[in-house]
Amino acid sequence: MVGGAAFLAGASLNGAAKNIYMLIFGRLLLGVGVGFANQAVPLYLSEMAPAKYRGAFNNGFQFSVGIGALSANLINFGTQKIKPGWGWRLSLAMAAIPATALTLGAIFLPETPNSLIQRSQKHEKAEKMLQKIRGTSDVQAELYDLIKARDNSKTIKNPYKNIVRTNYRPQFVMSIAIPFFQQVTGINVIAFYAPIVFRTIGFAESASLMSSVMTGVVGIVTTFLSMLVVDRVGRRFLLILGGIIMFVSQMVVGVVMAAKLGDHGGLSKRYGDVVLVLIGIYVAGFGISWGPLGWLIPSEIFPLEIRSAGQSVSVGVNFLFTFWLGRRFYRCCVVLSLGFSSFWRVGCCDDGFRVFVIARD
Repeated sequence: MVGGAAFLAGASLNGAAKNIYMLIFGRLLLGVGVGFANQAVPLYLSEMAPAKYRGAFNNGFQFSVGIGALSANLINFGTQKIKPGWGWRLSLAMAAIPATALTLGAIFLPETPNSLIQRSQKHEKAEKMLQKIRGTSDVQAELYDLIKARDNSKTIKNPYKNIVRTNYRPQFVMSIAIPFFQQVTGINVIAFYAPIVFRTIGFAESASLMSSVMTGVVGIVTTFLSMLVVDRVGRRFLLILGGIIMFVSQMVVGVVMAAKLGDHGGLSKRYGDVVLVLIGIYVAGFGISWGPLGWLIPSEIFPLEIRSAGQSVSVGVNFLFTFWLGRRFYRCCVVLSLGFSSFWRVGCCDDGFRVFVIARD
């Protein structure tokens, strides 16, 4: 609920912004909302889902994120031609719609059995909740495991200190390594700057935004495919498969652009289409593997006594490298957007303050 409220406040501020400071503060509130959501949602899904379907349920988080990103691209495409001063406001303010759904929906979410035992020691309520979500009355073994884990967690006074102990070192390493490698695949360069990339290789403004929509559709479809197969084929196989797909497609994109882009400022239509297809293949590789599994694996590898700390570390590393990579690509593209993923060009609002900044180091 706190995360949803922060989302709602940030979207409202951005849509009604009268100066650059309102935009920045609105973005900070949106960041708070994202932080709460990324911390809580994967853990909630993992704790509520049956073990044999945990991968599918948890991958639904990334699937929903993909739907949100696609919706944002569609909104941007539809509002780009609205008269100056209103298109970007509508684009940013419409984030209030999912924020409202998130806030209201959280009111009706039940507590997880683990949370009932951990926070209030209500074993009977936890047992009833387990029976409800598992669809069976035979939950004594799982309930016992939760109670035992709660008792173990009482011995841990500071989970952030204990997570670096030798016996938790494998989980701690994975809480850093998995989000690190998820981000250095470069997916957020596509997510943040896809229109810029497509403009660079020769697409017109509308075509570049539509190309972003196309890659968003690819990501959603492949993430849904990952939901269907992850509990059958396993996490490791999908990580390897997705890594190979992403590596090969990125290498070919680099070769094509190095050979054909040159100093001309764009590619021919033929090679531009080739790069678009290759980027779509890259997004498909990410969508089936490192995208959803980057959230799934950290949420299920930590024992209860350090689970919240481990997830916090994982989310923090993810955001750190999201920021770093976005900043590095900004230096290369010389464009910084202060909006969601709005129109990716230099422009001013009707109030006269600059929304998109061009700068060169």
